[in-house]
Amino acid sequence: MIETMHRATAELIASGAAGRALKAGDKMPAFTLNDPDGKPVSSRDLLAHGPLVVSFYRGVWCPYCNMELQALQEALPAFEKLGASLIAISPQTSVNSRKSVRQNELSFPILSDEHNDVAAAFGLRFAMPDYLVDLYKDLKNDLPSFNGDDSWTLPMPGRFVIGQDGVILYAEVNPDYTRRPEPAGMLPALRHAARATA
Repeated sequence: MIETMHRATAELIASGAAGRALKAGDKMPAFTLNDPDGKPVSSRDLLAHGPLVVSFYRGVWCPYCNMELQALQEALPAFEKLGASLIAISPQTSVNSRKSVRQNELSFPILSDEHNDVAAAFGLRFAMPDYLVDLYKDLKNDLPSFNGDDSWTLPMPGRFVIGQDGVILYAEVNPDYTRRPEPAGMLPALRHAARATA
C-alpha cells in the first residue's frame, strides 16, 4: 500500500506538474466558491479587505491535510495582524467541509471547489492513476462520495499569498502531499503586502 502511494507521488513529481502551477508574480484567477453553509465567497470581496492566504488541500480524509489546517489555524492571528484573510479550498462537499471545520476547530472558512475547477485554474488539479484509484477503493476511501464528483481528481497541496492587486506574492506547491511547509514561511510575503497597502 505504502509503495503504491510512493509510486504515485514519484510519478506526479516526475511529470513536472508542480512546475506548471501558478507562481509568484502571476495574476490570481478570480473565483467565487461556496462556504460550508452554501454562501458564496468571492476572492474579489476578500481582497477588498486586505491580502489573502489560500491553502488548497485534498480533503477531510487526509491526515496530513488536517495537520496543516491546524497549523494554519495557529498561524491565523499572525495573518490577521497583518490584515490578511485566510481560506482553505478543497474539492469535498460542504458537509465534509463542515466536518473539517468542526474536527480541526477552525475559525476560517473552507470553500468547496466542485470538480477541482479553481484548483485547475491554479494549475494544481491532477487525475489519479488507475492503480491509485483501485487502492483508494480497496481502502474504502470513496472520493466520489466525499467530493460529489466521480472524476477521481485531486489538487496538489498548494499555498498562495495574494496581494490586494490580485498578484501572487508567494506560491508553494508540492506534489508530495506528505510534505507541508511551516505557515510562518508566508509571513515575509504578508508583511510585504501589508507595507504595500499601508
